[in-house]
Amino acid sequence: MIAHMKDQLQEMKAKTGLEGKYVKSSAELQVYQGQKVNGHAEQQLQEQIQRLQDKIDQETRVHIEMESFLKEHQSRLEEKLEVWMERYERDMEAKQQELNLLKSNKTSNLTRLQELAKQYRECEQVVIEDRVEKEKARKQREQEETEHRAAVKIQSWWRGTLVRRGLGPFQKGKKGKGKEKGRGKKKSKKK
Repeated sequence: MIAHMKDQLQEMKAKTGLEGKYVKSSAELQVYQGQKVNGHAEQQLQEQIQRLQDKIDQETRVHIEMESFLKEHQSRLEEKLEVWMERYERDMEAKQQELNLLKSNKTSNLTRLQELAKQYRECEQVVIEDRVEKEKARKQREQEETEHRAAVKIQSWWRGTLVRRGLGPFQKGKKGKGKEKGRGKKKSKKK
């Protein structure tokens, strides 16, 4: 029975050893498979991390370039704005000077126009007075001419009457003497 027990013990040791090896081998296999699966998952995660890092780097570069572009563009716009503001100030100053000059010219022209209007009224008054005087002078001349013609007609009529009736210097008895006097009188009256 001891020998049988020894055999069983030996058999149990062998069985236990085999089972231990199997368990150890199985555990190692599971660990290996777990490591392999974990390694594969880790590798995928590392690749994903690398892709994301590359994308972050690319986005950072794009962001830096965009920021640089926008800063440069903003700087150019600020320069243009400054140029336009200076031009605006110059133009406004020039226009203000032009406006001031126009106002001054307007005031000067208005004053000159008022002076010219006054001179015109004065000249017009002089012209009107001159026309009135000329009209008076013309009427006076016409009156004098009318009176002169009337006087000449009356004198002619009177002389004719004297001659026809033989009165005054034209009496029939004194022909020679009367004619000389008559001629003399006629000459003096014609003057």
